[in-house]
Amino acid sequence: MATEPLIQGAIMLLAFVMFWALKYLSQQGLTKFRSKHRATLQTQRQLIQASRLLARARATTKKSQSQSLAKTALTEADDVIAISPDDAAGHIVRALSLDLLGHHTAALKSFDTALTYPRLKSLSVGERADALVKRAEMKVAVNRRRRNDSAIEDLEEAVRLAAGTDTARIFRLLGECYEYKGLKEKAQWAFNEALKA
Repeated sequence: MATEPLIQGAIMLLAFVMFWALKYLSQQGLTKFRSKHRATLQTQRQLIQASRLLARARATTKKSQSQSLAKTALTEADDVIAISPDDAAGHIVRALSLDLLGHHTAALKSFDTALTYPRLKSLSVGERADALVKRAEMKVAVNRRRRNDSAIEDLEEAVRLAAGTDTARIFRLLGECYEYKGLKEKAQWAFNEALKA
């Protein structure tokens, strides 16, 4: 008879320990999930805000207002990068903001950062093709003579990635680069492909 109360006490203690462990462990897991989820939501919110500001800056005809909106978009993009440095979208918005502000070399560096390996995983194939085209456009605009070969590489990669979707712009720019380099046959081919698309 003395063992029966001991067994009941052990069962009660085991039930209490199991209840406490379930409650404590579930709270720990939810806390980790909540903090990670909160950071993701904040990143998305700031990225959307930066994109909206950038679109407004492009649409505005007043230069002072456009510059102000682009600077604010740049600040938001920097905040996104601080929260989530491995997300390429923040770097791309930063590059577009810098380009609008006239800082083309810094914009190219941001695009280069966005298109490096750890960040590259966060882009879809279409987004990667668009980023390559924009980077090639910037390279051609900044220094055509020096950066023409790397712009051609970017555009050829973008054509391969785009695979038929909205390739007219890519082929047109590729044709211009080939033409500048003196490759008339390749330029003619690229312009013909642009007309087909």
